[in-house]
Amino acid sequence: QVQLVESGGGLVQAGGSLRLSCAASGRTFSSYAMGWFRQAPGKEREFVAAISWSGSTTYYADSVKGRFTISRENAKNTVYLQMNSLEPEDTAVYYCAATRVPYASRTQSDFGSWGQGTQVTVSS
Repeated sequence: QVQLVESGGGLVQAGGSLRLSCAASGRTFSSYAMGWFRQAPGKEREFVAAISWSGSTTYYADSVKGRFTISRENAKNTVYLQMNSLEPEDTAVYYCAATRVPYASRTQSDFGSWGQGTQVTVSS
């Protein structure tokens, strides 16, 4: 288990950028693959991006590919989601999650630890 806390959400105009951070507690952060998911009101939680244990492999949802970048700094126990060219459709609560699976996963059931979420609102 690992405790996760997201930050960096806020209000931004369409076309703008935000950088989300997810800080993890504990001393074994590097043993977790990480993911970002999002959920809009009345919508199902959906996959956004994932990164492997080592950071060498990343996956992105088609809707964010080319605009979002996931990265991690294991020495800081932190995973990031750089979001560029934001669109109103990106408005959601963004969650980071951790899995012991040592590769990047798109599957929500693989993730056993979840943060509380951070709100991202993109205005048109």
